[in-house]
Parts: sequence; C-alpha cells; structure tokens
Amino acid sequence: MTDPQDTQVRPAETNGQNPNIDSAAPKHPAPDAPADGGAGEPPAKKTKIDEPSTANGNDDHNRRKGIAPVKPEYIVTSKSRTVTAAQDDAAEASRHEEREGEKDQKKGKKNKGQNKNRSFGKSVDEKGLCWSRVHYPEFAHPECPFGPSCRFEHDLRTYLKNYKREDLKNELNGMCPVYEARGKCHSGWKCRFVGSHSTERETEDGRKELVLLEDEERKKNVQRLVPYASEDGTVNAVTTEDKIALSKRQYQTVRAEEYAKYIDQVSKELDAVNKRGYGEGEEAQGNDGQAKEEKEENRARYIEPPFLPSEKRRIYFGPETPVLAPLTTQGNLPFRRLCTELGAQATYSEMAMSMPLVQGSKSEWALLKAHESEMLPPTISPSDNVVQGYDHSKDFKFGAQIAANKPWQALKATEVLAKFTPNLRVIDLNCGCPIDLVFREGAGSALLDSPSKLEKIIRGMNAISGEIPITAKIRMGTKDGAPNALKNIERLVHGGYGSTVFDLGPPGTAALTLHGRSRQQRYTKQADWGYISECSALIKRLNEKTDSLTDTIREPDERKLPNGGRVYFLGNGDCYSHEHYNDHINNAGVDSVMVARGALIKPWIFEEIQAGQYIDKSASERLAHIEKFVKYGLEAWGSDERGVGTTRRFLLEWLNFTHRYVPIGLLEYLPPNIQDRPPVWRGRNDLETLLGSPNAKDWLKIT
Repeated sequence: MTDPQDTQVRPAETNGQNPNIDSAAPKHPAPDAPADGGAGEPPAKKTKIDEPSTANGNDDHNRRKGIAPVKPEYIVTSKSRTVTAAQDDAAEASRHEEREGEKDQKKGKKNKGQNKNRSFGKSVDEKGLCWSRVHYPEFAHPECPFGPSCRFEHDLRTYLKNYKREDLKNELNGMCPVYEARGKCHSGWKCRFVGSHSTERETEDGRKELVLLEDEERKKNVQRLVPYASEDGTVNAVTTEDKIALSKRQYQTVRAEEYAKYIDQVSKELDAVNKRGYGEGEEAQGNDGQAKEEKEENRARYIEPPFLPSEKRRIYFGPETPVLAPLTTQGNLPFRRLCTELGAQATYSEMAMSMPLVQGSKSEWALLKAHESEMLPPTISPSDNVVQGYDHSKDFKFGAQIAANKPWQALKATEVLAKFTPNLRVIDLNCGCPIDLVFREGAGSALLDSPSKLEKIIRGMNAISGEIPITAKIRMGTKDGAPNALKNIERLVHGGYGSTVFDLGPPGTAALTLHGRSRQQRYTKQADWGYISECSALIKRLNEKTDSLTDTIREPDERKLPNGGRVYFLGNGDCYSHEHYNDHINNAGVDSVMVARGALIKPWIFEEIQAGQYIDKSASERLAHIEKFVKYGLEAWGSDERGVGTTRRFLLEWLNFTHRYVPIGLLEYLPPNIQDRPPVWRGRNDLETLLGSPNAKDWLKIT
C-alpha cells in the first residue's frame, strides 16, 4: 500500500519552495507562467537558487552549496554522504576496467592490495544438468551424445535434490516471471522458480514422472509488438552462426574496405593540393592564371566516391522526445525497457567497441539486443518543424552506439551492423567517452583532437550504413578552458577544407549531442549549458545556411544531405527534473535533452517531463520499479542460477545510483540538483529509509 505521507507534489503546492534551476544554466529572462509547468506554456520566472528565500517566512541563510536542502526534521546527523566523481565514472567505465584487469591477469601481473586473496562465488549450480535433460520430462528425453564421459548430471531427481539450490518461494510470490509472461520458461529444470511450472504425474506403468508445464492460454495471449521479435520478445539478436562467421573472417566487409581505400586516396590528393599552396590563402594565390589552371587540374583528378549515401530514413527529435543516454553497464536491456515504459522516447545501446563487433564477440553483440517495445515509433505530435519527408511509422526508439579509433574500424563495424541488425534508429559514434582505457586507444573523446579523422569516420559511416542515419555524441573538448566543440560541430555539419576543394558535400551527421563538460572535467563540475546554448545557435545558423542553398539554382544532391538537410542538436548534462528539461529546451535552444545520471537515480524523470510536474514516488512505488526491473532482468538473462546472479549484479549496480534520490517531500527547495549530496537523512517510513541507505549491505537486503 502507498504510505499516506507519500503524495504527489506539484510546484504550486510546495510551501515556499523555490523552483529554480542550477546556476550553470544560461541566464536568459523568461516570461511568467503557471506553476504547473504545462506543456506549451512559458516557464515560471526564476531567481538564483542560492539567494535567501523568505517565501515561507524563514530566511535561508544556512543553505550550503552542494548540499541537498533536506528539511531539518528528516536529518539524523551532521555527517554528509559523499559520492565521488570516480563513482560516477563507473557508469561508463566498469566493463572496460574489467577488460583491463583481464589483460593484466593474462600478462601474469600479480594482484595487489590487502584483499588480493579474497575469492567470490559464482552464480552456477554445484553440478550442472545435462542439456539433454533440461527441457524434457523425466523419462522422455534424448540420449546424451557424450554418454558416460559427460561431466553433467543426467539423473533429474539427483540434480534437483543435491546440486540445484532450492526454489525462490518468497520472491516474486514464488512465480517464475518468464512463465507468467510467456506461458513457457526457457530455463526448464534449471529455473529457480521451477516449482511454479512443473508437476509430478503418474505414467501408464504406474511410475511417478516429473514434467514441465506450459500454459497454452498464456502462450496464445502473448502479444507481439513487432512481427520480427523473437519468442522471448527481443530484436537484433545475431545468430551464433553469424558470430562464428565473423570470428573466422568468413564475412567480408567489401564496401568498408573499398571506401577505406577511397578515403586514403582523397587524403593523398588533398595533401598534394596543400603542398601546391592552396590552403587558407587559396583565393589570394589563385590570381595567377597558371595557379588557377593547376587548381582545376587537381580538382579534375578527384575520383568520385565508390558509394554515395543512400536515401536515409529521416529521424526527428523535439521537446516531446526526451532521450535516455547510452550508459555503459547500466544501460542494459531491462533498464532501457523500464525507462521506455516510463516515457523515454529514444534509447541507445551500451557503447560497443568496433573491433570486437567485427570479430564476432558474443559479449559485444549482446549489447545490441533490444526489447520489442524499443522498436515502436516515438510517441510524438509532429508539428511544422518536423523535417520534410519524415515517416513516423518507420521510426524506432532504439539506436546503437559504437566507439572506434580508426576509420576502417568504424566502417567495418557499421557495415556489419547494417547487415545483421537493420532495425536500428541510428548508429551513433561515441566521441565523448572520457575513460582512460578508451582515450589512450584514440577512441571516444580523443577524436575531438583529431577533427580530420573524425570527419573521415562520419563521412565513411554515412556512405556504408544503408538506410540507417549516422549521429555523434561529443564533449566540449578534452581539456578545461580549451573547448573546441564549436569547430568540431561546424566540421561535422558542413565538412572541412577537403569537402570544399573536392565538392564532397556534408559528412552526413543527422544529429549531434553535446555533453556540457570536457574530458578532463569528468563529473567534477556542473555542465556548462551556456556553452551548449552557443553551439545550439551555431547549429541553427548552419541549418539556415543549408536551407538557403537549397533555394538557389544549384541545389545540393539530396543523397549527400543528412536528414533532408537538417541536423538536430541535443544537450546533455545534469538534467534532473522537468524544470531543467523545459529550461534547456526554451533557453538553451536545443531540440531535445539527453538524460543520463538523472534517469539512473530516478527513472520516472520521463514521467515528470511528460506530466510537467514533480512526482513524489512513495517507497512502495519505487520498490515496485525495482521488482519490475528484476522481472525484466530474469526475462532477458534467464531465471536459472546464472540469470538470477546476473540480474542481481546489475540490480546492485543500479542501486548504487538510486540510493542518491532524496524524495521530493523531504526537500525544502525545488528543483533538486543532481550535484547536491544529501546529509544523512531518515525517510517517512522504514522502507524509504532503507532505499536511501548508502550502505551496500542494505542494498543486499533489497535484492
């Protein structure tokens, strides 16, 4: 039941609460608006949040910057909870840190530290059940091809009694979520809830036989949201045969290899032009007739690209399409499915590395799996600003993000993605990952310092990807105080010097996302939405320039124009409420906002954006979201011992973020700031206190 104290709070109902946004947002005057923040209405007038407020009769002289303004009656100690930027980096880095640790073990490096001798258990049965028995009745099963040499158990009752852990009878009401949703459990006898879909029957010869149950009625009622979804409701699942073919180099990326050769040839031609002196002073040196002839000769030597970008599917980003950012480790299928259900209109896979994809890595291709709910078009009300030719019925919510440090790697990865996972909204190039392992390899944010390489990668991906549009996610730059996003954006939209010399057209970026921090900054400071606003204005001018060109006699080739000539621009950083979202749309001028840590801490932020108001979720409602994540996890990873362990692992990683949420009803001032760290507080009931605990042992209790 919902606690009576846990109620929905609207801005108009908060007693003297200040509805300000953080000071990092651009300071633009905004007209007055109703307090409910309704869609299509101007936002409420705002003042600095750090100034004293006397609206409730109490001076706010004691408010400290960086500390969440929890009401005094809920504070239990003067100690403060601190969460370091390194823990925020874990949202992007943990898989790659694990990979680095695996490399160290292979090289024979010794473990260091006082806990080097600790051992951790694995989520596996003491002795596994042979696959020839997993899905069959006790007496009606095929023979094991390995015979007596098989190392797995063949006696079903012995396995259930001695080697398999007992059923989870107190969790999820003892009902297998896979069986409940699909009418059949694919884990068979290995399921930790097998008692809910198995029974013992008497055979004709009087023996007692254990059999698995299937609910035909439930199987009939399973609704496929998209016709190409698999039996378990997923899409983009690459077959084992295809992954083996990639690993054995049996699948040839002919288009990527041919275009990579073309890129090298263009670079050599451009170098030749530069050596002749046709750089930035080209026009001044072109006064001489001979120089002009040589310039024309160089252009005549230019060879047409082997592939022109095809007619891409058009995409749309607008105020009604909040986006869930690509989140390494935590941006898994169950979490994306939960966020989609709560209102996210676009999602991305976890960042996948290009070379493992090309090599058929099972773990990397698993990142591209999506739930069928992510294959539906965004729920939008297209207006006049929708790009011409946009077909809403052919749009998806789910896109893939990849990272690469060389053009040929990105081209090969793009070709295999277009071949094996055609149901993608976009393929996004990661140009913002700050993690050392990725940066040292020249991928992620390292591409920001190599604009020529970055343009080559985007241009090549655009030519190879077929109908799938190409987008990019960048940061302000690599170093504090030296942002270069403006230069990179101009190059990604219109192209560099080479595109002018050889008339290549724009690189083909359909949308750009800017995270308002540098690589060096990580998460230590607030996102610079003032700089994002400058970049948004630049994008608008470049789009207008493209529109003016299309009105001239010499119209550009539509096959070279991304998204019909319009590049969408998204902002990213510190969005933690609908007020932040609306302010960024109205004042920063972005088409939409990408939400990252804000969604990890409270995934119902998308509900708040849709409703235009704060939603004070009760502890029981928040626990229901956790339970739903667990069900989705068991459906995705299986309900056997391994699947339960995987689900629990990702749940614990998610709880590392959810415990930072301070309920709206406990705050003195709104909006909440994602950078504020709360003092130790108690909730309005025991469950709320438990959900807000920073102690990992309490997270184990929740799981």
